[in-house]
Amino acid sequence: MTPRFDLVGIVATDLARTLDFYRRLGVDVPPGAENEPHVEVTLPGGFRLAWDTVETIRSFDPDWQPGTGGSGIGLAFRCADPAEVDRYYAELTGAGFTGHRPPWDAFWGQRYAVLLDPEGNGVDLYAPLPD
Repeated sequence: MTPRFDLVGIVATDLARTLDFYRRLGVDVPPGAENEPHVEVTLPGGFRLAWDTVETIRSFDPDWQPGTGGSGIGLAFRCADPAEVDRYYAELTGAGFTGHRPPWDAFWGQRYAVLLDPEGNGVDLYAPLPD
């Protein structure tokens, strides 16, 4: 058997705000999860997304430090249509989250936008453009 990619883990300096961001994108994070040191959800299709507090990471890696020079990961959320890309971007930036690239029609045939989650990770929104 070869290893199977199964989970993306994000270290959160402000777990409540980070979980609020992902809930607004439709991730089914259980109520009260912001009070836990580790949160994990299984997405449709079986892939898992998890968040840990800095304190949790340092409990087994006391010398852990966040990366420097920007985020090393990016996540992408497919939207139903181009209008949904615009709506989610407006909703999240209106709630005080950081927009990185406002929605645009990309040359590769998608409506695209880029947000930053509270940890500075790129989160793309996209939907196919009509033919």
